[in-house]
Amino acid sequence: MKLRRLGLAAAVTLASLTGLSAPTLAQDGELTPLTFSLDFIPLGRHAPWYTALGKGFFEEEGLDVTIIPAQGTAQVIQAVESGTAQLGFVDVPALALARSNGSQLRMIAVNYQKAPYAIFTLANGADVTEISQLEGLTLGSGAGSFTPKIIKGYMTENGLDPDALEITNVAPPARAGMLLSGNVPAIEFFVMAQPGLANGAVDAGTELRTLLLGDHGLELYSNGIATTEDYLAANPDVAKRFVRAALKGWQYALNNPEEAADIQLQYIESLDRDTIIAEIGVVRSLAVTEDTEMNGLGWFDKAKMQTSLDFVLEFIGVEGDEPDAADLYAEGFLPDEPIKP
Repeated sequence: MKLRRLGLAAAVTLASLTGLSAPTLAQDGELTPLTFSLDFIPLGRHAPWYTALGKGFFEEEGLDVTIIPAQGTAQVIQAVESGTAQLGFVDVPALALARSNGSQLRMIAVNYQKAPYAIFTLANGADVTEISQLEGLTLGSGAGSFTPKIIKGYMTENGLDPDALEITNVAPPARAGMLLSGNVPAIEFFVMAQPGLANGAVDAGTELRTLLLGDHGLELYSNGIATTEDYLAANPDVAKRFVRAALKGWQYALNNPEEAADIQLQYIESLDRDTIIAEIGVVRSLAVTEDTEMNGLGWFDKAKMQTSLDFVLEFIGVEGDEPDAADLYAEGFLPDEPIKP
């Protein structure tokens, strides 16, 4: 499934990283084709990317962007490594694991400043509102997922006993039903699931409790824009123009969620408008922090990259050679003028 917005005959492009930043007309009026891979099937959380399409931000940068879906970060990394996509939406822990196995991907912008790992409970059930309640909790999660390792590593960092958290295998499609029916006291999901779960809790006569680890001290970068070292070397200006246009889309969507929802529906008609708007609000809580308010969307700190890598190495582990933090990112691709939320 490919989702494309047709390019205009004329477009605006920018000079290379080493040249002028003033806009100039694209050579011969042609747009540069580029494919970008989401981390999953298109959902409300992805509205900023479609906003960049719908508002013409990519076209203004001389780019004809195609958005393709994926089924997780591993598939995104494979798509970018193989050239199926030139850039992709990748999370830092998965990138660290991939780098240890020889991947050449690097992050050039970090969209999720907070990791989206969340624990959901019900007010009339486990009612988890503090991290100390993780001890003794039974948590529905997935076999083979490294999310339980992240949660247990987080517990260790906070002086809690990780062995006191019991993990029970519940497949992702069954988790919401298991929680809402009371068959499991807690589940883990990305926090973007919160709007749907909250509605389900109301229907069940209770309230949802959401414990976002990123709001309680988990220092771990998550998803951002990544591409290969070879692509960056050969197309530095294209990469920088993509980042600038994408971040304009993020800025516009976060500040105009209702319009962003309408734009996304032009591309993905099967989505629910209210759910898109709600998920944009959740994504805003991950993307807008003191750091991005000061330095712009997509910004990242080298020290926090090191902290993120240290966490992965200690609590998740890698199979191959341990990468250096500097292997995870490439600087110089964020806009010269920060795009602030």
